[in-house]
Amino acid sequence: MPFIGLGLHVLVALCFAVHAVRSGQQTYWLFILFSFPLLGSIVYFVAVYLPDSRLERGARKAVRGAVKALDPTRELRAARADFEDTPTAQNQMRLAAALLEAGATDEALQAYAACLHGPFAGDHEIRFGAARAALAAGKPEQTVRHLRTIRAADAGFRAEALALLLARALGDAGHASEARAELQSAVERFGSFEARAEFAIWAAQTGDRGLAIRLHAEIEQSMRRWNRHTRTLNAPLLRRLKEAFAALQAAG
Repeated sequence: MPFIGLGLHVLVALCFAVHAVRSGQQTYWLFILFSFPLLGSIVYFVAVYLPDSRLERGARKAVRGAVKALDPTRELRAARADFEDTPTAQNQMRLAAALLEAGATDEALQAYAACLHGPFAGDHEIRFGAARAALAAGKPEQTVRHLRTIRAADAGFRAEALALLLARALGDAGHASEARAELQSAVERFGSFEARAEFAIWAAQTGDRGLAIRLHAEIEQSMRRWNRHTRTLNAPLLRRLKEAFAALQAAG
């Protein structure tokens, strides 16, 4: 029996070693994993694997959602107070994000514009936030410019999220063929629920009934394996999908 336990510890360490190599971790993790199979695996799981996993990201998202439900303006109040007390670039970025999350799109757009003229003007995350704010404020062409600027500088930056946001902006700006091409590419490259849902929403909104129905069937098939937590995390996108299909059905 001790040999079975030892073999299991080594197998777990080997799995984490494969993850370490594939994710580009420092080579000292391999030494830790194989020198201390049980303890090393526990340390690697807590320090590296869990923070990078979907489980951890989902848990953080759920906690943020619960806090927001209990006190919707908490983050905005804190961000505004910190910026008023210490008007640094970092606090300005935090305020911009909080304003966007709170739905104050025009004010968020102004805050992001100020950030893009500061010391972090070249920060892709800030420009991505500015793109989101511009779309929420009804300025899709501005969103397109921001996203194409990011892509030109770093094609790998948040590739899927950027592609889907760009497709929405192109659609809102009336560039239907470009939006379709962006969505088709996203589905082929990533094959995710988000990509298919955005493509289905676009198809329903543009009246492409055949494409919308086909994509909706694929989405329904994948959702059969979901649990309640997954449905909760994807609730905003599911709501948009439902509204788009309701409008498609109403149009006949």
